Amino acid sequence: MFSGIIEYLGAVSALGVIGGGKSLAIEAGPLAEGMRPGDSLSVNGVCLTATAVERRVVRLEAVSETLEKTNLGALKVGARVNLERPLSVDGRLHGHIVQGHVDAVTTVVSVCPLPESVLMEFALNERIAPLIVGRGSVAVDGVSLTVARLGGNSFTVSLVGFTLSHTTLGMRSIGEMVNVETDIIGKYVVASLERTRKAGAMLTEDKLRGWGY
Repeated sequence: MFSGIIEYLGAVSALGVIGGGKSLAIEAGPLAEGMRPGDSLSVNGVCLTATAVERRVVRLEAVSETLEKTNLGALKVGARVNLERPLSVDGRLHGHIVQGHVDAVTTVVSVCPLPESVLMEFALNERIAPLIVGRGSVAVDGVSLTVARLGGNSFTVSLVGFTLSHTTLGMRSIGEMVNVETDIIGKYVVASLERTRKAGAMLTEDKLRGWGY
């Protein structure tokens, strides 16, 4: 479990092939201290497991499904990545609850610099559209953000200077892919409503059959 507050802007130092997946060596700076094999680490919002820790480098593995459903499959040596260690039970939740389970990959639609911030717009696909709400929380490449604007085909967030300089979002340009994880509370609400709707439809069908229709 994570909070979406990025702790360190790491860099991919090496990539390898393992079956249909990849091994990643990431320069994690001070985050590597105290980490052990088996620990979790959020990389661009994707929860991965450390297989080895060597000084300031953490080695992790990503299976084929992860590479296909996130932007980790496009990483190259030298790429910068957002890193966050799991929340501690006694810590403060400064962002929002982030699981490290990406719901969809989308693209940057526009980047609009303002005097004190940058408005960044992302495409809204059918998979995540029902789960995004105005002023709600969303994690983009693992960064906890608030939805500033919501349109029919896109959503927009406002990025302050600190976020731009301490995460990969400050390096993103139009057309680039980002990982999106929607708010877990919204997922449960939508899933519950969908089950209720289906149950109601089945009940109606049973009644109609009972009436001879």
